[in-house]
Amino acid sequence: MTISRRQVLRIGGGLLAGLAWLRLPLAAEAVEIRMQGNADGSQVWFNPIGLRIEPGQTIRWINLDPGNSHTATAYHPKNFERPLRIPEGAEPWNSDYLLPNESFSVTLKDEGVYDFFCVPHEHAGMVGRIIVGQPDRSPAADPSGQAAGGEPIPEIALRAFPSVAEIMRHGIVRPA
Repeated sequence: MTISRRQVLRIGGGLLAGLAWLRLPLAAEAVEIRMQGNADGSQVWFNPIGLRIEPGQTIRWINLDPGNSHTATAYHPKNFERPLRIPEGAEPWNSDYLLPNESFSVTLKDEGVYDFFCVPHEHAGMVGRIIVGQPDRSPAADPSGQAAGGEPIPEIALRAFPSVAEIMRHGIVRPA
């Protein structure tokens, strides 16, 4: 039996596609968000700033900023009386202060939009957004302004959030 070049290429392409599929992140695999800053400390950010994951995936924040401590804190009334900007019924989190090279993880199970911030750097616009699954398509699913209740969010932080549409379109949004 003779195999044609076309058949060899088809088999090879199938094998490569199979290997690529095996490298896709599994639901149990943690996705990393880096806490970063420039050398003089004048700018700080999360990287990525926007991310889409599947329900049950774990997010791991790691502080890679050698000059600052940071937090990963959900917008929730239980966290410093902040407005609710995670799905109702979802468990809020607060990493507490992470020193350089320390990390914190949380597993997000409820579908929806989760907004978070860094306690000492919210006023510098250090915020992020995670979308879990397929969020509700209502206007409330893309919080862009002040949420009812709690301390107001600084305007610079509100402007820093990537839109739900941008995250859904790209899957990941890096800081500008």
